[in-house]
Amino acid sequence: MKSDLVALSPTGIDFSRDGCYLALAERRDCKDYVSIFVCDDWHLLRHFETETQDLAGLEWSPNGCVLAVWDSCLEYKVLLYSLDGRLLSTYSAYEWSLGVKSVSWSPSSQFLAIGSYDEKVRILNHITWKKIVQFEHPAAIDNTKATVYKEVERRPAVVSEELSLHNITMGSTLFNTQSKYEICSLPVQIPVVKPDPDRANPKIGVSVLAFSSDSRYLATKNDNMATAVWVWDMQKMSLEAVLEHTSAVRCFLWDPRRPRLALCTGNSKLYLWSPGGCVSVQVPVEGGFQVQSLNWHCSGDSVILLGKEQLCLCYMDTDQEENS
Repeated sequence: MKSDLVALSPTGIDFSRDGCYLALAERRDCKDYVSIFVCDDWHLLRHFETETQDLAGLEWSPNGCVLAVWDSCLEYKVLLYSLDGRLLSTYSAYEWSLGVKSVSWSPSSQFLAIGSYDEKVRILNHITWKKIVQFEHPAAIDNTKATVYKEVERRPAVVSEELSLHNITMGSTLFNTQSKYEICSLPVQIPVVKPDPDRANPKIGVSVLAFSSDSRYLATKNDNMATAVWVWDMQKMSLEAVLEHTSAVRCFLWDPRRPRLALCTGNSKLYLWSPGGCVSVQVPVEGGFQVQSLNWHCSGDSVILLGKEQLCLCYMDTDQEENS
């Protein structure tokens, strides 16, 4: 198959969850198009022009019935297409300002979350494709129904007489700062970093959206509040918890089987949240191991922690959870 098309970016190509279809974004003659291929024999099922100025990304709903397409950040526009290329709906929250920054489907395909540069998340429903709720990220939290967990650091006491210089090494787990979460009384002020308006890609707006495997919870990160992760209850449509850390959050991912969120901040700790609470775990690795990112095993029984030159595989104590 020979074509003059060019895939726009890694977000301009997406397989449906069942592997039956491939959606590919193209740009020809200064216009945006989407081609849908059947993966069995790679024949072209549909090819249509999209109503975008500069297509930025596309993503199939988990059930493979709807394709979400969104424009560049210069124009707030999200389009929903059916498998046969029909335009089901168009959503735009505002004009004349930086728009969409992130998009994510819930595993149930019932919700489409849209993170924006205005520091808000808008949730569309799968019936009317209209906004049903809007989540904001205020610097001052006074919602009495939400729990705010704050990381508090402390250094372990060391009796110097019992140590000799030859067995003290920099980065030793003995001297690593220990931390734990404490529940804060409201109101709480979340640290905010003012973005530089003269730099491209300003550090502002909701850049990461992640639904739990049961679609019950949504975790978000607002870039100018980089130390905080926000957890929303999708049944109550309200803020469930805020996790504030001493360093910027690098990565967070949900357990693929349970409502359990794992995250890292570039230090030697693994942080976990579940509806039952939060915990900070020191990674038992010698040397200066710093967790830059992480990834769950599909069973949810283990998680791999990735550093710059090392990795660590952590196993979860699932037997204790099941018996409790």
